[in-house]
This record gives sequence, structure tokens and C-alpha cells, in this order.
Amino acid sequence: MKAVVGFMVILLGVSHGVETHCDGRQDGAQCYGALGGTVDIQLMDSTSEIPRYQLLKNLLKILDVREKMILSNTIKHRSVFFPSNGTFRINNLSRTDSGKYTFQTFDSDGTSSGERILQLFFQAPVFSVLLVSECLSQGEMRVSCSSEGGDSPQYSWTLDGRTLTDAELLPGNIKTNIITLKQHVSGHLVCSVKNLVSKVSKEQRISICGFIFINCTSVNGTQVSGWVYEANNTLCIEPTSEPTTTTQTAMGHLPLISGVLSTLIIFLVVVGTAICAQRKKQNSKAKATPPSCYSAEEENDQEEIFADLRVVKQQAKQLEKRAELEFGQVKYSKRPWQTEPTGDDCLYVNVHKFR
Repeated sequence: MKAVVGFMVILLGVSHGVETHCDGRQDGAQCYGALGGTVDIQLMDSTSEIPRYQLLKNLLKILDVREKMILSNTIKHRSVFFPSNGTFRINNLSRTDSGKYTFQTFDSDGTSSGERILQLFFQAPVFSVLLVSECLSQGEMRVSCSSEGGDSPQYSWTLDGRTLTDAELLPGNIKTNIITLKQHVSGHLVCSVKNLVSKVSKEQRISICGFIFINCTSVNGTQVSGWVYEANNTLCIEPTSEPTTTTQTAMGHLPLISGVLSTLIIFLVVVGTAICAQRKKQNSKAKATPPSCYSAEEENDQEEIFADLRVVKQQAKQLEKRAELEFGQVKYSKRPWQTEPTGDDCLYVNVHKFR
């Protein structure tokens, strides 16, 4: 039965290379080692019961042992065999050491008693990883992960200990060595590079590129939605309020002011009409009544008329003051009132005479 056997990589330091242990006791085992390193291949548990065995690479004999005696070892300058535990060690591994190995056993009469296949793969390990990040024009961040050494490197990314999601990445393959993060992404970013014989990681703290998302109406009335650089954002800044001028206030309250002025004019027309009618009436009485009788009554009527006029004038001033208080410092031109009619001027006022 064939089986795939895992491997264990032990870092001994760059100067001593990488040592790998490979279990070759099962048929079909696959083992991996680092170039320049060492691999220990365990071929059997005990050699005491096996009269003869051989190890071939691509059908070329590299090790031949009979009755615990090594008959040949074609790579003895960089390998050693331990009969006590059945381990064959190869040092200073090179790419040519990769391939298909066959382990054969024989009876005492030279008859084959068994055969197992072993696949060995040797790669250059990853030594170091470099992370470089840069902000793009729209606030995204491009991060590149480069490794030194390493055959067939594989890349993986995590953010704050978890795998990056599609919501955090622009369309692309997260397994590549260059990714582009969206504008809102920040945190502890880690790039891991591995191959069959090594794994190295590099981490970096990622912050946003100073962009903010806005959704508003700009100063010129245009609807704006998207990412903008916060320091230079002028699209959605509220316009500076200017002090309200007298003209602006007046224009704002113009309808109300017009209403008040219209009321005042109507009121004065009514009062003027009444005064004019009363004066005509008095003139008619003056012609029909003797002077002695007219003077006292006329004087009394005039006092009442002028008294009413003073009340009307006072009410008009109160209305005017009220309008000024309601609408601020709004000034409008007006003609001075004529408090008392003179000569033949006719002011129409509605006067009620109380006896």
C-alpha cells in the first residue's frame, strides 16, 4: 500500500543548513529537503535480518550493503549510512539529488524479497521577506511582498490574525505577492511566504492613506459621493456665512413691511376722510349759526377733532415702532405726517365725536 509521508524541517542555522528527516519505510513516500541542507532517510527499522539491500536513484545504484558491509557508495564524500538504525544521510543537497529512489531487499541467495519507491524533492528555502506599501491616487493601498531565495514560493496574507476578505481587497488573487487594499482597511498585516521546505513571515502596521468617504451636495449644487483626500477636501465644506446686511434683511421682510405700510395708509385715508367731512359740516354750521353761538361749540368740536387726531397720530407712531422692532434696523423712506390740516387741505379722517 502506497502512502504519502510528511516531513519535519528543523532549522539549524544558515551556516549549518537545514536538516530534514524523511521516513522511507512506506512505499510511495514523498520527502522534501532544502538545497544545501541535509536529509536523513530512514530505510528500515533494523538491518540485522536483511542479508542484502540496495538504494538506487533513477535506476543507478548509489548504495549497496551485504551482511552489514557497505560494498559501494557512489556519493560517500557527502553521505553516510548507519546500519544500526537503517538511516542513510545525504549532506549538501543539490538539485540533482531530487528524483525517484528505489529501495530493494534480497534473500541470502540473492533473490529479491521486496521493493519500495521513495520520491525526494529538494528546494531552495526562503531566507527573508520584504514588505513595501504605497498609497494610490484614490486612497487604496498597494502592498508588495518579495522574498529572497526560495523555489516555488507561495504567498498568503492575514489582517489582525484572520484571512483578508473580498470586502477589503480590490479584485485580485490573495495568493499573489501583490495585493491592493481598499481605502478603509487598516490593521496588522502579515505576509507569509513558504515552499515545501521553509516558511518565513513579515508583518507591518497598515493605516489608511488619509482619504475619507463623502456623500453630500457640493457648494455648486453637485451631488458628490466617493473617496477624497481629507486634507485637500473642498467639495463639501459649508460656505462661510456672511453678516446679514440691512438690504438683505429688508428684502427678506419686504412682504410683511408692505402689509404694515398698507395698513397705515388705509388707516390714514379713513381718518383724513372723516376729518374732511367734519370740517365741511362745521363750515356749513358757521354760515347758519350766529357768531356768539358758533364760537363755543366750534371750539369744543375742534378740541375733540384735534384730540382724536393726536390719538390717531400716537397709534400710527406705535405701529411704526412695532414694525421697526420686528424687522431690525430696517429703514424706509416716509413723508412726514401733517399733524394738523391747514388752509384748504383736505385730510380724510373718520372721527367719532363723543358728547
